[in-house]
Amino acid sequence: MKILIILPNWLGDAVMATPAIELLASHYPNADFTFVGSYASIEAIKYHPLCKKAIVDKTKKASSRLLATFKLARELGEFNLAISFRNHFYSSLLLRFTNTVVCIAKKSWHSMFLLSHTPSISSNQHLSKQYAKLAMTDVDSWDNTTPELKLYIEAEIFKKPTLGINAGATYGSAKRWYPERFADVAKEFSNKFDIIIFGGPNEVEMANEIEQNLKASHVENYINLAAKTTIKELCANIAGCSLFITNDSGPMHVAAAYQVPTVSIFGPTKHKETSQWMNKKSKIVRHELDCAPCMKRECPLGHHDCMKGITASEVIEAVKELDI
Repeated sequence: MKILIILPNWLGDAVMATPAIELLASHYPNADFTFVGSYASIEAIKYHPLCKKAIVDKTKKASSRLLATFKLARELGEFNLAISFRNHFYSSLLLRFTNTVVCIAKKSWHSMFLLSHTPSISSNQHLSKQYAKLAMTDVDSWDNTTPELKLYIEAEIFKKPTLGINAGATYGSAKRWYPERFADVAKEFSNKFDIIIFGGPNEVEMANEIEQNLKASHVENYINLAAKTTIKELCANIAGCSLFITNDSGPMHVAAAYQVPTVSIFGPTKHKETSQWMNKKSKIVRHELDCAPCMKRECPLGHHDCMKGITASEVIEAVKELDI
């Protein structure tokens, strides 16, 4: 059973699609998966034991994306089933160009025109559920259960209990709590945990600010890994943590995939749709405001109250409630 899966672009969304991938693996035990997606999503998902091919989609960079999409489809060939977790015209077109008969994507003007199965799926539910319903579109026997997140990268083993701090959020500044407050939380638990500061290439400044605050507080048992890890190393290190403090971000979902006890700080995003799916030991810290969730990359009102109002004391208390 050859199955083509177009992964979401964002790391967190790709991880939230893993329950749907596991459902497909269970329903089609002889499946071979071909994954197509962004570099970040492919690097996280390509270790699935049923993965036959994993291809980074570079068609957006081509002089003619239409031609590049056609050529990629011809290289991929035909499948028994093709699914896109991206709601994008070129993703629908890629599925169509493979000449696969059964092609599934969420209902849109382009998918309805190009593909065989285009279910209407409400966005007013967790994204993992949305992806699961999409994957099980043509399966009558599905009991409507969405399993846990699942990654196949082996966890790093640390000598001491380790606290991961993730102050970044790739989508935009509105999702980011403040480095000095992350540092205050890390300082509070530095006697119990060694500390790892995480961050991507564009988050080095925030990570360095956390580091400087820790130094000023005479905390020395930390390591700053911002922009120093591959996606695989990022996942492995997060998986090895005993506690994770984070914004709503891709690393938050990685932590959930490994059931790492997590406190997540939410401001402008919809916690009911993108919270840490089925993480048994997790807390969300957020404030109910009239302007939130706005779903904007930057605060449209200029005050950032959804994050500014959240104190380090609140996050520290949430950690204590996890009783680790």
